[in-house]
Amino acid sequence: MKRIIPVCTSKELESFIDFPHELYKDDKNYVPELFVAQRDMLSPKKHPFYEHSEVKLFLALDQGKITGRIAAIHNKNHNAFTGKTDGFFGFFDTIDDQETMDLLLNESAAWLKKNGATKLIGPVNLSTNDTCGLLIEGFDTPPVAMMAYNPSYYQTLFEHSGLMKKTDLLAYEINVSTASDRSIKLISTLEQRLKRNGIIIRQINLKDFQNEIVKIRKVYNTAWDKNQGFVPMTENEFDYLAKDLKMIMDPRFCIVAEKNGEVVGFILGVPDINQVLGRIKRGRLVPLGIFKLLLGKKNITRIRVITLGVLEGYRKMGIEACLYGHILKNTEGTKITGGECSWMLEDNYLMNHAIEQINGKLYKRYRLFEKKI
Repeated sequence: MKRIIPVCTSKELESFIDFPHELYKDDKNYVPELFVAQRDMLSPKKHPFYEHSEVKLFLALDQGKITGRIAAIHNKNHNAFTGKTDGFFGFFDTIDDQETMDLLLNESAAWLKKNGATKLIGPVNLSTNDTCGLLIEGFDTPPVAMMAYNPSYYQTLFEHSGLMKKTDLLAYEINVSTASDRSIKLISTLEQRLKRNGIIIRQINLKDFQNEIVKIRKVYNTAWDKNQGFVPMTENEFDYLAKDLKMIMDPRFCIVAEKNGEVVGFILGVPDINQVLGRIKRGRLVPLGIFKLLLGKKNITRIRVITLGVLEGYRKMGIEACLYGHILKNTEGTKITGGECSWMLEDNYLMNHAIEQINGKLYKRYRLFEKKI
């Protein structure tokens, strides 16, 4: 008999985190999440998301065997910022079974409805500032750092459950060997023009990391305020994410535009740590995983450009091209052969065009779904 149970114990939480390892055990493109990172993300005492919001975890069972999982997410900050009554779901995985899908979705919807939600949106883990979207195109390669991955049958399950497209999120692939060098050639000219306006381009200073993060957070929470689904991160949330990223950050790929000591734009690229995590069994760092992580980091050949933001009033001055140019230029003499720019809203024509101008190729598509409840 199929049934849904809430996650209440540490053992059930461990089963919730580990379920994808069994589901994807024969999938060569699957990359396990680090167990400790997932555990902290799903623990109210560990992650700052729970300072303002709530999450309820559920497992699907069939004759005692786990067949699916889902998180119902009541993002109070999202609703306060947007004035909406949305509920979210994430951390979704299931066998190819419509009944299991429907049971998980209905259980989440019922819990969210009790909390005042009138619409269900997902998948997101925990918010649009984290991993989100259902992969619907581009199943032939593994996901890069902090990007989603799932079987192709999920889309059919979603649509048959009544979920409909909300928006698509795009991922572009860039190969250093074929990328247009136009932005690199323009760097000198662009920087001279920017300097005449008091704007300098520089790498992030990891020795002054905390002050740098404060400056970057202001841009992050302002530059995307009109983008669909965006909600500003709290100070604690931003610091939590920054602390994690610092462990893999390379200052050559984190570039800021600054005027009078204030950051007005930045671009962040991080080494694709998934190239290493794919070799760490079940996401466990002990006993041998930590060595694979430490040794593997130096052999990473891709980066993911996670975000580029420029404050309104400083756009179309050449800052964006200059930031992209520095990322490309700084791959010279490294093992980096390419990377991914993701994710981009499908209707962000300005940024999508900028990526296409340096020969970025659309190669993966993710979708956010919604449903009235």
